[in-house]
Amino acid sequence: MKGIEVENVTVEIPVFDPSRSFRGTLGAMLGGKIHSRGNSKKVFVQALEDINFSLKEGDRLGLIGGNGAGKTTLLNILAGVYLPHRGSVRVTGKIMPLFNISLGLDIDNTGFENINTMGMYHGLSKKTINERREEIIEFTELGDFIHLPARTYSAGMLLRLSFAIVTTLLEPDILLLDEGIGVGDAIFAKKSEERLKSFYKKLSILVMASHSNDLIKNMCNKAMLLDHGRIIKYGPVDEVLDYYKDFINAAQKTVLAPVPLEVCTV
Repeated sequence: MKGIEVENVTVEIPVFDPSRSFRGTLGAMLGGKIHSRGNSKKVFVQALEDINFSLKEGDRLGLIGGNGAGKTTLLNILAGVYLPHRGSVRVTGKIMPLFNISLGLDIDNTGFENINTMGMYHGLSKKTINERREEIIEFTELGDFIHLPARTYSAGMLLRLSFAIVTTLLEPDILLLDEGIGVGDAIFAKKSEERLKSFYKKLSILVMASHSNDLIKNMCNKAMLLDHGRIIKYGPVDEVLDYYKDFINAAQKTVLAPVPLEVCTV
């Protein structure tokens, strides 16, 4: 049974500039508590505080909130990029962060060679890559460009290649996304729509952060509203999105009010 359990997770990010103006600016951006430890010049911003939730097979969780709310930090915790300072994260199943669809692509290699390098970057065997290579090439519609260096490609061509590789080769149980997977121009987007739906459908669990409420509503069955590193609301996606609208309206009325910072000596 695939799943994610997050219990009492708190994350602190070290800051090495001790100046009060810098600390104040950073605290305003991240919205967390600022800690200084003893006589050390090092200070810490608490990016996540006491995060608790669990996901089971079939769950699609959307992370929402403003910039600096903690969405990307939470994705990085789930991916194992950051370790929690307190609390625990338990993941059952093959988890894959896909924060940049072109990660692993080498612009000096040909498109053909990049199928190998990107596949191996994501841990796939040469046998698996070779078995699916022709499907990837056909889907990209790159023609003879597949044998030219990727630096000669337009941005749209690079996206086509990356999209075809990712959706053909990767088969994670749990996928972490920071915004959705882009599919390029309108013509290719239409062709890719069914491919993308099939790719998402195969997942046991999806966790994605986005500023698009429509994307969250269409993709997810659950949502989590984060603000200043804390969970404000967690539950069914429609319920949380409705709450978020009221939350934004209330925040806009007090937009000129300064955000209080709690400075602690540890």
